[in-house]
Amino acid sequence: MSGPWHDATGTAKLLGLRIDTSGERPAVSMRVTQDHTNRHGNMHGGLISTVLDTAMGATASLERGEGGKIPFSTLSMTVNFIAPMPLGTITATARILGGGFKTVFVEGEARNETGTLIAQSTGTFKRAPL
Repeated sequence: MSGPWHDATGTAKLLGLRIDTSGERPAVSMRVTQDHTNRHGNMHGGLISTVLDTAMGATASLERGEGGKIPFSTLSMTVNFIAPMPLGTITATARILGGGFKTVFVEGEARNETGTLIAQSTGTFKRAPL
């Protein structure tokens, strides 16, 4: 992790997610190994969704949650899988499309090391109670 990120989740630690907040937008990356694959030898779709969910939640929290101090929870999420993710590194970024103080609409995308779009997602996130 780099930048002013707060309290990495147990899931992020378990999967080895790296959350980089030093750029224009937060980026969540993960090294894909054989342990993360499906029967076709590509990254399991549920794990791709997890990387996207983490990127979208981090973006909501960092941009609308006092610089990451207030977490946002996923209310709904849709993922469109575009291409298989082979072994290597997947990176997801997100941007806020709209919303207000408590609820935000976020769009995310995940790409492989060469920049190929792997999956695209949209989600609705809710600010955690204070």
